[in-house]
Amino acid sequence: MRALFVGGLVDNSELDLEGREPPLHYPENTGGGQPRYRLHQIGRKAEKVIYAVYGAPELSDQEVRRVAGERDYARRFEAEPQALR
Repeated sequence: MRALFVGGLVDNSELDLEGREPPLHYPENTGGGQPRYRLHQIGRKAEKVIYAVYGAPELSDQEVRRVAGERDYARRFEAEPQALR
């Protein structure tokens, strides 16, 4: 699955994630008390998670959804977007 980032220092970056379900935060365990990117949306195709959209801590769900829509991740990955909230 592909992790997609909105906002912060890694805005518009991507990386591959292992596993069947994306973690709620990225990075998963920092241990340093630093703010982490939070999962806002996933894209599914035939019950499989194809992509996960993570937003910077200072961004609202609405803003992350807006940017994900502008970047058209659902079309790009041919998946159905699903908001987590």
